[in-house]
Amino acid sequence: MNCEDGKHEREVSRRGFLCKSAAAASVPFVATALSAAAEPQAAGAKPAEITRKIKLGVVGNGGRGAWIAGLFKKHGGYQMYAVADYFQEVADACGNALGVDKSRRFSGLSGYKKLIASGVEAVALEVPPYFFPEQAKAAAEAGLHVYMAKPVAVDVPGCLAIEAAAKLATQKKRCFLVDYQMPTDPINVEVAKRVREGGLGKIAYMLTYGHAGTFSDPPLTKTIESRLRGLVWVNDVAIGGDYIVNFDIHAIDAAIWVAGQRPTSAAGASRICRPDAHGDARDVCQVVYEFADGLVLNHCGQGLNNNAGGGIQCQIYGQLANAQVHYDSKAFVRGGPKHYGGGDVQNLYEAGAMRNIADFYQCVCEGRLEHPSAKRAVDGALTTILGREAAARHAKMTMDELIKENKRLEVDLSGLKG
Repeated sequence: MNCEDGKHEREVSRRGFLCKSAAAASVPFVATALSAAAEPQAAGAKPAEITRKIKLGVVGNGGRGAWIAGLFKKHGGYQMYAVADYFQEVADACGNALGVDKSRRFSGLSGYKKLIASGVEAVALEVPPYFFPEQAKAAAEAGLHVYMAKPVAVDVPGCLAIEAAAKLATQKKRCFLVDYQMPTDPINVEVAKRVREGGLGKIAYMLTYGHAGTFSDPPLTKTIESRLRGLVWVNDVAIGGDYIVNFDIHAIDAAIWVAGQRPTSAAGASRICRPDAHGDARDVCQVVYEFADGLVLNHCGQGLNNNAGGGIQCQIYGQLANAQVHYDSKAFVRGGPKHYGGGDVQNLYEAGAMRNIADFYQCVCEGRLEHPSAKRAVDGALTTILGREAAARHAKMTMDELIKENKRLEVDLSGLKG
């Protein structure tokens, strides 16, 4: 993937950004209990005083990886110490922009191992989701603080590995934070708080939307190296997780965040509808989730250039009122005892990332462990994987069945640079 200018990233249209962000969780190696009290401090807290510099290594330096590395540098509390990317030229471009010494710019599939051993205190992982479990595990075992993008894995074994890595990090008194933006926005936070306080009465059902455009999906080549450029890998289930796992997860994570639980079953359907598709990711899906308490969540996802509205949002309907949390439009509680006019969620792409970067800094400096984003990220990944599998099979599937099946997705890494 080619390194993109940070200014361009911020100026892309919302849909363009959302398409990039879908993969966001991870730019290839290339460059690549939910109470109100558990909300990220960054959502409403004043900026923390910069007391020291944290030695940071960024794995994945193209697109969002390079862009978010710039935000870490802008924060002022991080020393941009090392970078790693599958492609050396991408690592060098990012390294030049950050002022990283040439001796600490690593490449190839094992570049992250050299970065971990380079003397960093913390790592930011911005790679395709398939590689997250291996890298997060290695970072936690090395005693590093971990900041990572979503989704944290593409399959059940990967989710369980992330869960174990987060627990290990806590045991080693290290912070483990997953970068979701919607739960950091002050207006969204207030809406979620009022919903949990009974502002809607009993919650009856929820609707979530994950609407974006398509990603470039050229013909396959002899190795997957060509899929690691330009976010092409988003179209490959084993590397990116599928559209519902990689992009729609923003909205589904918001639903889990508000409801404080993950679903117990899912049923649905999905298809490939983008023109001239070569990857196997489904770009259209409809999934109905059920929760243990009877709550129903209906999710609609699409990745097509058809000018559809919706974006990333979660609508919550109760006995007395309704509410909405959003990525880039209005969040509110309408009616009921906790009515809240809310307001427009603005600049969440950048503002949310900056709040998480500041929160991570406080976690590291203050020794705040067991970050709420880690458990929710695993629940969210499992939920979207459940939706993917149920929709692909056009059948109903329970979460217990999914976890028991424990199906691993494999990627052919032959021919790639070690």
